[in-house]
Amino acid sequence: MILEMFTSFFKIGAFTFGGGYAMIPIIQQEVVDKKKWIDENEFLDALAVAQGSPGPVAVNTSIYVGYRVLGLPGALAAILGTVLPSFLIMLFIAIFFYQYRDNAVIDKVFLGIRPAIVALILSAVYKLMKGSKFGYKRLLISLGALLAIVFLNISPIFMVIVGAVGAVVYNKYKAN
Repeated sequence: MILEMFTSFFKIGAFTFGGGYAMIPIIQQEVVDKKKWIDENEFLDALAVAQGSPGPVAVNTSIYVGYRVLGLPGALAAILGTVLPSFLIMLFIAIFFYQYRDNAVIDKVFLGIRPAIVALILSAVYKLMKGSKFGYKRLLISLGALLAIVFLNISPIFMVIVGAVGAVVYNKYKAN
């Protein structure tokens, strides 16, 4: 099962461009839909923990899933599977493509990849919203936070802390 964990995350790491957020829908499809290692709600919890922890969200999510399913060996297999493809690709680029860094064709290839990355990120946002049963209230809070981050230059870290404290306070008074 450790080899299966490694190969699943290696495949995710090897075929997902655009970083952690672009990997989220692929990780979700693999660990929730195909392998059924965790359910949808636990995946959302894993993302919350991953985003609130230092480091890349895809790496943190893979650690969570690996540890949850197979303990420490699973976490190590998942993280190695996630980061090894990127490491090897970057090593390959550093060795072979550095001499072509100003090549117009290479520039156009990377310009062509950017819209696909944006689409992957938007897909992840949509799936997260759909899976977390967003109501209008949560949607308005999310849009408010987005506007505050983008237009008021408020730190996303601050917004996460405010969201966490706000949820604790709201749920404390809601229960009473």
